[in-house]
Amino acid sequence: MALPPFAASTLTLEARALLSRLDQVKPFAMIMPRVSAAAVSPEAAMAIDQHLIEGRRDLRRRVHGYLRWLKGPGREVTPAEAQRRFSMLRLRFNAGLTQLDIFADALTLRAEHENGTWLGGLDVAADDALELLAPFFDPPPVVTYLDRGQGAAIRRARTRLPGGGENPVALVRIPRERMVGSGIASSLVHEVGHQGAALLDLVNSLRTALRERQRLAQGDARQAWQLWDRWISEIVADFWAMAKVGIAATQGLMAVVSLPRAFVFRIQLDDPHPFPWVRVKLSAATGAALYPHPQWAAFDHLWESFYPREGLDPGRLRIIEALEATMPAFVRLLIDHRPKALRGKKLVDVFPIPERQPARLQALFEAWKHAPQEMRNAAPTLVFAVLGQAKQDRKLSPHAESETVGDLLNRWALRRALRKPGVQLPTTKAKAA
Repeated sequence: MALPPFAASTLTLEARALLSRLDQVKPFAMIMPRVSAAAVSPEAAMAIDQHLIEGRRDLRRRVHGYLRWLKGPGREVTPAEAQRRFSMLRLRFNAGLTQLDIFADALTLRAEHENGTWLGGLDVAADDALELLAPFFDPPPVVTYLDRGQGAAIRRARTRLPGGGENPVALVRIPRERMVGSGIASSLVHEVGHQGAALLDLVNSLRTALRERQRLAQGDARQAWQLWDRWISEIVADFWAMAKVGIAATQGLMAVVSLPRAFVFRIQLDDPHPFPWVRVKLSAATGAALYPHPQWAAFDHLWESFYPREGLDPGRLRIIEALEATMPAFVRLLIDHRPKALRGKKLVDVFPIPERQPARLQALFEAWKHAPQEMRNAAPTLVFAVLGQAKQDRKLSPHAESETVGDLLNRWALRRALRKPGVQLPTTKAKAA
């Protein structure tokens, strides 16, 4: 049965309508209003626009290919077959527009007053969070954006996008309620940690070591090691945050997971996230291993007082006890791990642990009171670590913290926009107390 002329003309019109819609899709460089300091990095902008340009070219080829098919072999098929092919083409087309929306959601916020430049500053902080002490990988551009909800999230670079193709940048979503204070560092660096862990293949590497521990363990200890294995992706991201911003990581985590008691003790064995109660305990234990100081025991006791284990059922208590018993060995396995990507170095060796020690952070906070320019020129994650420690020491009020972080985000964004190392920026309100 040949394709009737009316069916062919209808499908032709629909296909040409797709081309008309495609013509309306412009590069973000032409349509996104924002001040220069709120713009994403040139590398990110170029990667996003180039990806979308290639995607549009591919869609255009597919639509033209379908139109040629309609004029050729398609004339001999049934209307149902011609419609089937068009419906598949339209699904592919819509998936391509979904990619546009993914990036548009992130970039449109750059036009918001104040939030736009803060996002520019967060991009700079994210780049710093991804850096290690040596170049073990080629870091992708990072783009941050705000959204509703409590938790942060990341769409990692070099992962598959809806409709096909690799994501050209790392997209980090930050909850609006986290803006603005040093607590934002915990969410930001945790999500960046997921990207870093993927670039180093840390999860697979650690799982090999964890499964060997499972094989050797017995009884409740074996189940504990199985749980560490299941949760390792989130734990590695938590470790990344801890290694970059110190106690600010635990402060931020505690703020996010401070939920009603039923949720804090909800143990779901198929959940990739550790249940909140043990996650905060593990954060404190990791902090104590990296940065020995009495504050970690105080934080641990505080968390226990907020959520006492009394009244839990025997099954839950048994799991908690097994996790606590294996936690020291697990933390040691984590920080001493030597993944192949680090070329013989331990995981702990590639982060700036010495300069994040509490005494060092406390000294910097006092020094920056008299030399605020040094704080403005410091690495963003170091600044977040210093402010988090000062907050823990009750030397920084929430108002001063918010004012300082907001001002620094603006400065980091402006410095990147000017692209002139060592440029003297106008004096602003940033201060350390």
